[in-house]
Amino acid sequence: MGQLLILLYGLLAYAFGMAGLVLFILFLGSWGFSPLNINSGVPGPLLPALVINIGLILLFGLQHTVTARQGFKDALTKIIPKAAERSTYVLLSGLILIVICLYWQPIDGRLWHVENAIFRTSLIAAYAIGWILVVVSSFLINHFELFGLQQVYHNFKNQEEPKAGFTDRWLYKMVRHPLQLGVLIGVWATPTMTMTHLLLAVSMTIYIFIGLHYEEKDLVRFLGKPYEDYKTRVPMVLPVPRPKAD
Repeated sequence: MGQLLILLYGLLAYAFGMAGLVLFILFLGSWGFSPLNINSGVPGPLLPALVINIGLILLFGLQHTVTARQGFKDALTKIIPKAAERSTYVLLSGLILIVICLYWQPIDGRLWHVENAIFRTSLIAAYAIGWILVVVSSFLINHFELFGLQQVYHNFKNQEEPKAGFTDRWLYKMVRHPLQLGVLIGVWATPTMTMTHLLLAVSMTIYIFIGLHYEEKDLVRFLGKPYEDYKTRVPMVLPVPRPKAD
């Protein structure tokens, strides 16, 4: 019975995680994808908007960074079953993304607005490609493990959890973190960059590089020399060719 409940919890967490991600993607599509989007509100006083928005990003960053650390996982699994740990992370991530979409505050002003049809379409296409890159990257490394489904399934079937590893195929031969590259493209590629959108894009970019700093340290600690060698061969986020050693 307990294993079945953990499986159902994992499925529910996955549903909330996916719902939060889809809502966030649509939220950034301010050119008509969703009535609730980053530019749909009416700007109010600047200071309260900044405080709320920065607070939302800090909430997102703390949840993603703190709960991903091994020390927190060890403490959490003393309270909940180990198989449900990743699902809890996914559930919280989805809920926080939903909260961001519901409570992000509009700010007056804009940085650019592209009216040329070709450039506008190109930016919308880049936005779509960025989020497609996120999805494809998740499947290349193991989508079901990343979002907690593999863990609750193996627990339900009384099977041992496969050891974690990393892949260096296809997109991962170009950059070490194509998923995060996709997010960066998705948050920056827009034909209308309002100050509201700019604050989210800048904040998310800062968080991504801070988060990657800690993630890379964990990967080196758990995977050792193979990952250190991988780091020397493949750039972190931007697919810039590295000079060959003499």
